[in-house]
Amino acid sequence: MSEVEVAAEVEEELHHPHKGSGEKPYPNQIYAWYVVGILVVAYTFSFIDRQILSLLVGPMKRDLGISDTQMSLLQGFAFALFYCLAGLPIGRMVDRRNRVNIISLGVFIWSVMTALCGTAHAYWQLFLYRMGVGVGEAALSPAAYSMIADYFPPKRLGFALGVYGMGVYIGAGLALIIGAAVIGLVSNGGDFVIPVFGEVYAWQLTFLIVGLPGILIALWVWTVKEPERRGYMRKEIAADGTEKAVDVPVSEVLAYMRANWKTIVPLNLCYALSAMMAYGVAAWVPTFFVRTYEWTYPQAGWWYGWIIVVFGTTGVVAGGWLGDVLTSRGIRNGRMMVCAFTGLAALPFTVLYPLMDSPWVALLLICFSTFFATFTTGAGPSAMQELMPNQMRGFASAALIFVVSIVGLGLGPTSIALATDYVFGDEMMLRYSLVYVPAVILLIAVAAGLAGLKPYIRSLDYLKRWSEEHEK
Repeated sequence: MSEVEVAAEVEEELHHPHKGSGEKPYPNQIYAWYVVGILVVAYTFSFIDRQILSLLVGPMKRDLGISDTQMSLLQGFAFALFYCLAGLPIGRMVDRRNRVNIISLGVFIWSVMTALCGTAHAYWQLFLYRMGVGVGEAALSPAAYSMIADYFPPKRLGFALGVYGMGVYIGAGLALIIGAAVIGLVSNGGDFVIPVFGEVYAWQLTFLIVGLPGILIALWVWTVKEPERRGYMRKEIAADGTEKAVDVPVSEVLAYMRANWKTIVPLNLCYALSAMMAYGVAAWVPTFFVRTYEWTYPQAGWWYGWIIVVFGTTGVVAGGWLGDVLTSRGIRNGRMMVCAFTGLAALPFTVLYPLMDSPWVALLLICFSTFFATFTTGAGPSAMQELMPNQMRGFASAALIFVVSIVGLGLGPTSIALATDYVFGDEMMLRYSLVYVPAVILLIAVAAGLAGLKPYIRSLDYLKRWSEEHEK
């Protein structure tokens, strides 16, 4: 084949992939990556808005006169409960309604609510606004996962979802970096006077700065084209002779998930436990550096923030890419394999860094731990999209996020704190909690992933049979 013919073939594949499969070609891939870029920006801001509160604890307690318990309710209960409860009905809407509009409205709601946190002068106001942040953010990922699966052919889906997943680590890392800067501002004293809002504290200014740009992002999302739904789905022949996707009742969605529980439960458990380890470590690493190496919080937050931004993003993209490569080479459960085995790669670095005498060696090991631990974030969502019919993907993704939020956000940080307080009984023994708790969690996650490898293949066969039975 000549160079001209090869170039023409590459150009055709770029603009019209998956042609000739009986379906319409996938959308222009340049535009598809543009959409992913917008979604990454939205995801980044969602995690900044979600995580920033944890780094403003000291200034907010001082200025509002609230307790540790009240702060923990703002960080956990107010956000996570409504994030989880709203996620399932929103996931159902994703399977039936315009996903672009759902995301745009969600971004608008959480951005306005975050900015309103910067105007709060009472605890009850903050509580209500954090509830609103949770409801708004619940709309993003179920709809984004479903949309991306309709923008990209299966052989590129893992990589595309991995790129989208970068937003988690860019946002979480920037939250640490921004929080470190705010702590520095507060330590220098003084408040700020800005137009419209008047005199505000540094922490209030932070909420305004990270919240208000989201309104523009919501408008940007609204300009995106809603992709045509494709893949395995229930269809019927319309009066004009064309195929039309029809609604799948929630009872049938639940029945489908029950029929494939031997795959879905291990996948959810593996992904959730990986998140539990990640959230737990992220919550305590800055404090570990302060207690063990006598660093300041701004110093620890700055260094750890950049590690998350760089190595978290590369890890999640690599995980999605590796799942695609294994699948394209005929390993049908390749995405599940990535979820199962990369925890083993992260394990030695995860258990060694807390034991290091040098903070710089510890940071180096954290780089590798973060890189391998985030592979699951790239492979897990693409595995769920691969397993489910199109009209069930939103609900299944919302269920996955629900489990991850309860196990990861709810138990991750607390599990390490409980080990420090009640097993070792000394806050200076935090380093040993960071050795044993993540190690146990990772090993259970690996076991769950291994348990799902064979059922995963059976579920792919089940999906094909289901589609054939429901095409009328």
